[in-house]
Amino acid sequence: MEPGYAVEDIAPIAILMDELRSEDVQLRLNAIHSIPTIALALGPDRARDELIPFLQDSVDDEDEVLLALAEELGRSFEEYIGGKEHAHVLLGPLENLSAVEETLVRDKAAESITKIAAVLSQGQIEEYYIPLVKRLSQGEWFTSRTSSAALYAAVYSQVSPAIQDELRKGFGALASDDTPMVRRAAAKALGPLLGSFAQHHLISDGLPIYRRLQSDDQDSVRLLTIEDLIAIAKRITPAEVKEHLLKQIKNSVGDKSWRVRYMAATHFNELALAVGKDIVREELVGLFVNLLKDNEAEVRTAASSQIPGFSSQLEKEVILARIIPCVRDLSQDASQHVRAALAKEISGVTPLLGKEATIEHLLPLFLHLLKDDFPEVRLNIISKLETVNNVIGIELLADSLLPAIMELAEDKSWRVRQAIIEYIPLLANQLGKPMFDEQLGNLCMSWLGDTVYSIRESATVNLKNLTEVFGVDWAKTAIVPKIMGMGSHTNYLFRMTTVQAITTISPSLSLEIIRSDIIGPLLELSKDPIPNIRFNVSKALEVIATSNVKNPEGLKFVQEWVAPALERQKTDTDADVRFYATRALQKAAAASS
Repeated sequence: MEPGYAVEDIAPIAILMDELRSEDVQLRLNAIHSIPTIALALGPDRARDELIPFLQDSVDDEDEVLLALAEELGRSFEEYIGGKEHAHVLLGPLENLSAVEETLVRDKAAESITKIAAVLSQGQIEEYYIPLVKRLSQGEWFTSRTSSAALYAAVYSQVSPAIQDELRKGFGALASDDTPMVRRAAAKALGPLLGSFAQHHLISDGLPIYRRLQSDDQDSVRLLTIEDLIAIAKRITPAEVKEHLLKQIKNSVGDKSWRVRYMAATHFNELALAVGKDIVREELVGLFVNLLKDNEAEVRTAASSQIPGFSSQLEKEVILARIIPCVRDLSQDASQHVRAALAKEISGVTPLLGKEATIEHLLPLFLHLLKDDFPEVRLNIISKLETVNNVIGIELLADSLLPAIMELAEDKSWRVRQAIIEYIPLLANQLGKPMFDEQLGNLCMSWLGDTVYSIRESATVNLKNLTEVFGVDWAKTAIVPKIMGMGSHTNYLFRMTTVQAITTISPSLSLEIIRSDIIGPLLELSKDPIPNIRFNVSKALEVIATSNVKNPEGLKFVQEWVAPALERQKTDTDADVRFYATRALQKAAAASS
């Protein structure tokens, strides 16, 4: 043992060393997660002199352990080694981790290095960080070169012009690397780096790097250049876009690889916003139509999701002449995923077209998609009907879509039935009381007897929402008698639905309705032979009690009707009933105090 160190001083680092040598991976993982505590125990000087060198040599381990180490070092670890002025010490172990084989570890190490860069001074960056970037960029193995690409953007704007020149040159070399993985990393990192380039360097250096990557022979590299293209387009004028980028835009959108076209379709709205309206009108409309007619379903799906956003940059006449014919074709597409994507987005075009054009061109498509064989298509149309309603009005929507909605209310897919239920309160609000009672009243009650529990549950929430739309007087005549009537059904599921419906809607009802129509039948159900029903009655009584004890009349009602029933349930033969009855009494007492 070295003189000058007490046993307790040596213990933390010795324990860490032992645990990191353990055969148990979990023990090694725990050891890595405890390094902030060990650094704290050692103090800043010993953490720098002993802990960091030890960690630097500890890169021969399971990927899981190395990933944890890369993560820990990026979590403001400089605070444990003496603050920002010593943060560069952490770059050593992270540099080693940046060169390992496992991609996840390298990515996390690069992320931690960029976090550390944020706290380094310009002197530290130029003395320690830049040499690290150069070493990694010129590393013998492609792994280190791949990691280096993500490190340029973090410091580019903080260094001197001479070093910026070197960084641009170094990044250009990565973009021309022999290994596709390195070029892929360069394509991914180029966009953020271009944001730091001065305007003249963007044209003189940024554009050639982008063009080189955009014409790469690997589609996995080319597909990553779409975001670089948008980053450049945002920084230059429409005239410069026309001069420098138009060819590349056309190449990417018409690329022979569907994966590149898919990426272009996914980011098409961003691209359109970046290049300006003139180029959109002159060039991009035709390219977008090509994507909507692409022979790959994945590309058509991605393009369909961009229809409202892209259309918002076009005149109404152009939408009708160029986009709507494609929408018509897509609504009959052979791929259900394309139709589902279209159904989700098509309503976004209605505000752009206005009432008459929507009725003429889009309403038939809505009706067609509502009858689609694939549940998700129907679901996506239903969920966006509010937008359509705002444009064409409820009368027309009711005339044309209500029959389809009635049909979907009995759809074999319960998720479609549930989507319809969730749409009902909105529809009710717009239809008005008389029309709703006539068209949809019975339908809402029929859901309470559905075979799927989620539908019965949604149906009770729906009734509560309808009570809030139409008022308690409507609920007293239209809902309450039907709910209470199910309470005497021979099938226990119907009786259970009654209890759950009372639990859900009672806070929206007046005390008068609860007293006259609900409490009597509910207390009868508290004696039901099925324990599940009895303890759900306890829950319902709890809600009624806590909702009404705040005022004197409600308190009197609870004391006369609710409390005695719960006291009786406290002696029930079933443990769950006793538990919920006791809880209800406690909550009622707490609410009244």
